[in-house]
Amino acid sequence: MLWTIVIILFVFWILGFSFKIGGKLIHTLIVIALILLILQLLF
Repeated sequence: MLWTIVIILFVFWILGFSFKIGGKLIHTLIVIALILLILQLLF
């Protein structure tokens, strides 16, 4: 379940970065995705 969320957030980040929409929200999403990924790997 957590991997699905991380992948979805990463895809949204790539799309937002490619089309220059969302601004800082897109970068916030990728930070959240990376934190979730790290937590999943540690625990």
